[in-house]
Parts: sequence; structure tokens; C-alpha cells
Amino acid sequence: MTLTATLAHAESRQINSTDFSVFQGIDVVVLGEVHDNPAHHAYQAAAVAAIQPKALVFEMITNGQALRIRPEHLQDEATLERVLNWGESGWPDFAMYYPVFTATDEPVIFGGAVDRDLVRQAVLDGAAVVFGASADMFNLNNNLDDAEQSLREAGQIASHCDALPEAMLGGMVEAQRLRDASMARAVVAALAETGGPVVLITGNGHARTDWGVPRDLAVAMPDLTLVSVAQFEESPRGAVPYDFWLKTAPHERGDPCEGFAISK
Repeated sequence: MTLTATLAHAESRQINSTDFSVFQGIDVVVLGEVHDNPAHHAYQAAAVAAIQPKALVFEMITNGQALRIRPEHLQDEATLERVLNWGESGWPDFAMYYPVFTATDEPVIFGGAVDRDLVRQAVLDGAAVVFGASADMFNLNNNLDDAEQSLREAGQIASHCDALPEAMLGGMVEAQRLRDASMARAVVAALAETGGPVVLITGNGHARTDWGVPRDLAVAMPDLTLVSVAQFEESPRGAVPYDFWLKTAPHERGDPCEGFAISK
């Protein structure tokens, strides 16, 4: 995997939704998404079917949830949704995700999510404290440089509709670092158990090669081969921090900032 020294990937290129050749011989494929866009999950399912990975890692479930899954649960959408308690998760309609779970034969499924109470603790105490003894494996004990910290805080402001108090910004970045490292740890476990290839299903923000899960994996396993794909609803401008990207039609949705109010 090639990472640049700047906060953008210099070699990104657009691919089409049927070009799966770029995944051949790769240890880990990170498939990004805009969570509520059905087209993005359709692409992920098609990619997983083409790759036939030995393991799937999902941002949306914890490893405890993943351990509850039995082969027979994968045979029925309603059953799997109930086993995962998806309706209480806050994620979009499970019908979009179910084809991804079932796109490969007898997958070993891992969860990369972090319990909400641990995310809240990371906001207060930092990702390294919450992650524990293996924090160094994913560089969590080191502070981000000023440029990256500023960019990531700006991203938090934008994604929370300019409603976060300034005092929370650093903590929110730490929560994101915790989530990235948790997914990276799940990928490492999946590789150790199955030998790979492994596919990670996650949001575009965590799929970034400059500071997301791919960078954590590059720190932990520098000889790993990895490609990261983002899915956008409009063409990006400038350098793109992914190996590959594709563009889909936008999903109709209401104003995501409606009713979003956090006192500054």
C-alpha cells in the first residue's frame, strides 16, 4: 500500500461499478459508502461477490454482535436483523445491508464497532486510554500533527452541521480515532483467523488512506496489501484520499441538519 506524506492520496483514480480486477491478489479491501445510499450497498454486495473474501468486517456491528451470528441466521433477512438487534442500532434500513452479509459463501463475520459508552469515554479521556495496552499498535499514543488535527476538527464541524461546541472538537476526533483503530484491530483479527482476503464495510470517512483505517493498518502491518474505495454522490475536487473512487446517483434525503442543535 502506498501512502503519501501529505493529507491526500496522490494516485487515486475513478473506476466503474463493474471493475473488480483492481482487487485481485489484495489482502484487504476497504469499501466505503454513504450510509443511506442503496446504490452504495448494491456495489458493495457486487464487489464482495466478486472478491469472495474469507472474512467480512462491518463498521456497523460490534464483535459481540458478530459472534452471535450462526450460518442459519444468514439464510433469512428478518432473522439476521433480529439477531443483530439492528432496529435499535440507528443504522439505515437493514434491507440495504443484508445482501452484503450474504454475498459470499460461508463468510466469517467480524464487528468493528465500539460500544457507545466507550466512544463517550474516548471523547473525555482520549482514544489511547480507552483502547488499552495495544494502543501503540495503531499509533494512538501519539498526538496528531497540527495540520491533520485542524482538518479533522473542521470535518467534525461540517459533519455535525456547525453545531458542536469548540471544546468538544478534540474529543470528537479522538472518538473517530478510536473507531478507526477498532476496525483496524478487527481486520487484523480477521486476517489472523482466516488468512484473508478481508473486506471492510465502512463509511467513506473511515476508508480514507491519509488518516482512516488504512493508515492504522499500515502502521500495524506495514507489509499488508490494501486498496480503499470511496463512493461519492458527486465528483470530488482536487486530490482524493482513496486508492479508487466511483460516482453514483445521489440518494434523496431530507436536510440532515434539520433539528440538529447543540449549544455552543
